[in-house]
Amino acid sequence: MKQIFINIPVSELEKSMKFYLELGFTINPLFTDEQQKCMVWSDSIYIMLQSRQFANTYLDKTAIDASKYQMPSFTLPVESIEHVNEIINKGIAAGGVEPVLVIKEDFMYLRSIQDIDGYMWGVMCLDTEKFKILKNK
Repeated sequence: MKQIFINIPVSELEKSMKFYLELGFTINPLFTDEQQKCMVWSDSIYIMLQSRQFANTYLDKTAIDASKYQMPSFTLPVESIEHVNEIINKGIAAGGVEPVLVIKEDFMYLRSIQDIDGYMWGVMCLDTEKFKILKNK
């Protein structure tokens, strides 16, 4: 089994959970409690939203403010441009910010959203067949 669990310290756990629900994530109750919420995108992709207090119980590091510093960003693939737009628009309505312009290429349509703590997510529709053709030119 190959999966990824991305641990994200957040300021307001319930508010963050609601934001990710609006993007289309679901909750996995098995890994959810008062200090962390397990948000599921697919069978392979999970986000562990963790209260800042809980995240600091096992690390001796200070969490940085993702809205002020460059952080790794994450991209979620979806099947259509319409689905990209639907997810981003719901995210904006739930308090997210679209910090960069849409990227439209022959093989890709990508929009990005910053969550309420400043973590950046891309939502993309990718035509791999067109990409292969362009790459082989």
